[in-house]
Amino acid sequence: MERLNRFLARSGVASRRAADELIASGSVRVNGEVPPPSGILIDPDRDEVTVDGRAVKPLTRHRYLMLNKPLGVITTAKDEGSRTTVLDSVGNEGAAGHRLFPVGRLDADTTGLLVLTDDGDLAFRLTHPRYKVAKEYLAVVAGSPGERDMETLRRGVDLEDGKTAPAEVEVVGFDGSVGAGRTEVRMVIREGRHRQVRRMLQAVGHHVQSLRRTGFGPLKLGRLKVGGWRVLSEGEIEALRRAVRIEPR
Repeated sequence: MERLNRFLARSGVASRRAADELIASGSVRVNGEVPPPSGILIDPDRDEVTVDGRAVKPLTRHRYLMLNKPLGVITTAKDEGSRTTVLDSVGNEGAAGHRLFPVGRLDADTTGLLVLTDDGDLAFRLTHPRYKVAKEYLAVVAGSPGERDMETLRRGVDLEDGKTAPAEVEVVGFDGSVGAGRTEVRMVIREGRHRQVRRMLQAVGHHVQSLRRTGFGPLKLGRLKVGGWRVLSEGEIEALRRAVRIEPR
């Protein structure tokens, strides 16, 4: 027996969280019946599961992409306002017939590394706080953060939704020319709160002018051009699985 949301995630329909939303919306049927919003246990070998009338079958092989998300692109599968989404960025060639979804989120005004996949189990673990997957960012901020600011960020910052976990922080560049006064800061966090990096830096008095994610778990953005995407290697996929304690295949 298997929980319905996990079955939907394993079948590439959506991440486990999004599968819960699908179940609650009434789009899912099990043997023709609407399951309770809390979900149920099913027998994948005997029960018939449909989403909007389409039969769901487990995938035999998943697809994993890395995208260098451009500025202004929305991290969602579909946008009602017809704005450009990350799925538009990879197109049909990137999806290759798979029903991809983004792993976690990047704000429209944040660029950089985003993973897209139809592996719901892996996506669920990569975004769950329990696994503390590292996310590396390069931020350009106004002014020049001092050592006291750095130490505050390293210890954790008090925000309106609670104190953050300690972060890795270092200054990697400074533009002191007339009228500039900008500093490039590398920050690594292991949480996923809304606009967390921006809010942490703002809390110590430094407005973020630009933000780019350069690392996600064992993955690095490298030289992938803005708007470009590539398929993850088998080694990278296994490294992601090890990072969230999934047994090697």
